[in-house]
Amino acid sequence: MNWINHPVILEGKMVKLVPLENAHFNELIAISRNKKIWEFLTVDGSDENTITTELKSALLKRMDGTEYPFTIIDKETGKIIGSTRYIDLHPQYRKLEIGWTWNDPDYWGKGHNSECKLLLLTYAFETLKCIRVQLKTSDKNIRSQTAIKKIGGKLEGTLRNERILYNGTKRNSVMFSIIDDEWPELKARLELLTEN
Repeated sequence: MNWINHPVILEGKMVKLVPLENAHFNELIAISRNKKIWEFLTVDGSDENTITTELKSALLKRMDGTEYPFTIIDKETGKIIGSTRYIDLHPQYRKLEIGWTWNDPDYWGKGHNSECKLLLLTYAFETLKCIRVQLKTSDKNIRSQTAIKKIGGKLEGTLRNERILYNGTKRNSVMFSIIDDEWPELKARLELLTEN
């Protein structure tokens, strides 16, 4: 039995998160061609075959309950701007990870990602009753680390040589978390952040 009852649609002022579907693939593939998106990630999603395989895999993982992938839509334009997922789901421990987030660079730094995280965290803590949500990123991805700190992620440490990137380089991953006791205060802060 899946922990997350499909379909889940999360909607804010700027973005709408809808379950990833095959119909979204062409627009996501077009966005994914920008190499900047994949600089710190494990796959080169700018390659059409690679990103198509990853998107199909995400759908299969949703079916078996190990991930829940979303497509991110800009509400003003109705345009697809990226994707994000719940991964590493552990209902028995009431914990999960928010990851595999990638967006069109035209939307970086404009508040869309912060609102996505507010929506995802709200659902995780208030509907799924999580006691822990984790996020991780490359130790070299300062932009991502800054964004995670901005939403209230607490630095837990660095996992050394945690994975190998598509180009063969080793990646250290920086781990952050938010726990249930912190959520009410962080939610209020995030709501203020996304209003501005």
